[in-house]
Amino acid sequence: MSAVLVERADGYAVVTLNRPDVRNAIDEELLTGLRTAFAELDADPEIGAIVLTGADPAFCAGLDLRKLGAGQQKLGIGTRDDVEASVGPWGRPLSTVVIGAINGATVTGGLEIALNCDILIASEKARFADTHARVGVMPGWRLTTLLPEAVGRGLARRMSLTGDFLTAEQALRAGLVTEVVPHAELLPTARRVAETVAANDRTSVRTLLDSYHRIDDALLTPADAVEFRTSRTWSGREIEPAEVERRRQAIIERGRAQNSTTV
Repeated sequence: MSAVLVERADGYAVVTLNRPDVRNAIDEELLTGLRTAFAELDADPEIGAIVLTGADPAFCAGLDLRKLGAGQQKLGIGTRDDVEASVGPWGRPLSTVVIGAINGATVTGGLEIALNCDILIASEKARFADTHARVGVMPGWRLTTLLPEAVGRGLARRMSLTGDFLTAEQALRAGLVTEVVPHAELLPTARRVAETVAANDRTSVRTLLDSYHRIDDALLTPADAVEFRTSRTWSGREIEPAEVERRRQAIIERGRAQNSTTV
């Protein structure tokens, strides 16, 4: 079964991260599939918006720590030069609006994927966390620039330095998402937003989105360079697979404990 599913609709597409047995964790197959799907859709003049979601129960749990813990995967996907040459997880600049339909847990690399979307809508079941410090890896997809831009300096640092989760309602209050809806209404809501975007003048939408992106680049590129250098330096460290597995189990148990008390 494909790690990334693509459904084309009238004027927009729905892309689904499809590794539900591992909570849509990122491996090379998923990342390659995501980048290929987005490149093809972005080049299609019939597609005016892309909805990105995950196969339940999660949006994306971040890097596949099972493979990392088993020594089957490196700390990063690809080289740091590849990450620096890309634009976040998409691997290239996009001219099509990306609407993140956040259906569940959105953690670390999954949070970075969400942050690189243009609009976020959350299910009531969505939860958000940055556990880079708990795993022992560094972000490379603009988390340290996009997260404070979305939620403010203080909350961004609190999320990154504690690894604590935000509920969907907390994310809404912080400005991370634009709307929280009942779980069953998530995709219908995201589809309606995609239809609205796609119904507008395509050239105007792409030009306006490009302006937003270029403004982000003008403001954030120097800060992005700091993150990339930090990530590249950190990725050269050796880490024992057994230690990664220990951290993975600890994160799972801590997430369960937080879920029982906050959701």
